[in-house]
Amino acid sequence: MAKLYFRYGAMNSGKSTSLLQAAHNYEERGHHVLLVKPGIDSKAGQAVLSRLGVDRTVDYLLAEGDDAYATFQTHRARVQEQHGTDVSCLLIDECQFLTEHQVNDLMRIAVLDDIPVICYGIRTDFRTAAFPGSRRLLEIAHSLEELKTICRCGRKAVFNARRFDDAYVFEGDQVAIDGVEVTYESLCATCYLRESGGQLTR
Repeated sequence: MAKLYFRYGAMNSGKSTSLLQAAHNYEERGHHVLLVKPGIDSKAGQAVLSRLGVDRTVDYLLAEGDDAYATFQTHRARVQEQHGTDVSCLLIDECQFLTEHQVNDLMRIAVLDDIPVICYGIRTDFRTAAFPGSRRLLEIAHSLEELKTICRCGRKAVFNARRFDDAYVFEGDQVAIDGVEVTYESLCATCYLRESGGQLTR
C-alpha cells in the first residue's frame, strides 16, 4: 500500500527544493508525477519556486472548494491517455493551505489508488497556530518527516516569525502571501520568545 507523507519544516528548510528533487528522481527513472499546489499560494503564480532559483510549473492548482480526489482522477486519466502509464507519485507544495477535506482526499488517493502522495509545507503560522491542512496531515499521515533549518543564532529553527516594516508582528490574518512589506524569518524557540516578549501568541 502506498503512503501519505508529510514533510514539514520552518521556512527556508528546503521544502520546495526537496519536492523538485523528488520529481526529478522519479522522472529520471521514466516515471510520471503530478505537481500540485493550492491556488491561494499566489507568490510564484503557477510554479513551485525554490529559493535556490529552481522552478517548475505545476500540473494544476487546487482551489479551496475543489474535490482533491476527483481533480486528481481527471489529471491522472490525462497522463494515462497521453503516456500509456499511470501516475507514480503526487507531489504537493505549500500543503498547509489545503482544507481538511482535501487532506482526507489525499489519504484516499494513497490508500485506495495505491499512489504515494508526498506533501511539503509548514506546520504553524507566525502566531504558532497550526494551519488546517498541516493539522490534518499531522493527524492522519502515514509518515512525518521534519526538514531542518537554522535560526540566526545557530539553533534549530522551529517557528516562522512575521516582519512588517522592519519589526516583528504577532497579530494579523493567518495568510498574507501578497503583502508587499511582509517578510518571514525562521526562528528557534528562544529567539521567538525573545522577540514576542516571552509570549506564545496563539
